[in-house]
Amino acid sequence: MPELTAPTGRLQSSWLAARDEWSPGAHQDGSGLRLAPDADLRDPEAFSEWVERLRQQSDSSVAVGEERVHATHWWITEGENYLGAIDLRHYLNAFLLDVGGHIGYSIRPSARKRGLATWALGAVLPEARALGLDRVLVTCDDDNIGSARSIEHNGGVLEDVRTTSTGPKRRYWITL
Repeated sequence: MPELTAPTGRLQSSWLAARDEWSPGAHQDGSGLRLAPDADLRDPEAFSEWVERLRQQSDSSVAVGEERVHATHWWITEGENYLGAIDLRHYLNAFLLDVGGHIGYSIRPSARKRGLATWALGAVLPEARALGLDRVLVTCDDDNIGSARSIEHNGGVLEDVRTTSTGPKRRYWITL
């Protein structure tokens, strides 16, 4: 059974194995990798520091930096197996309103087509409600049919498809 787990150094080896399944330089939405742009995450100390930055990003008393927003990060796991990541951005800046939305997620390639994204998105929606949000924006690439289905399964209503700085995006709102 999958579960949402707070990022932890305990899963470093499984996380590294998952990372190696992705193409070099591939974007892993919801992973928080932008918080460790130059870190060698094979190093246990660097990995632990990155995990701590992920955890701190949800603390509204800690500044998150320019062009960032507070967000809560979870890893999608089964036992000690890292399957993917999902994050809930507590509010939107201009970039997130146009491109990224409130929730971002990615599933490691070997764990796809099991309904994990649909499950994880559904599991995070009550957390968004608990933050006081009454609706959330969730986006996906226009050609990502699996993600579009996950969003629609969780009540996503398509607002539009627009050309953005990262390519065509489908933008859905989910009422909480």
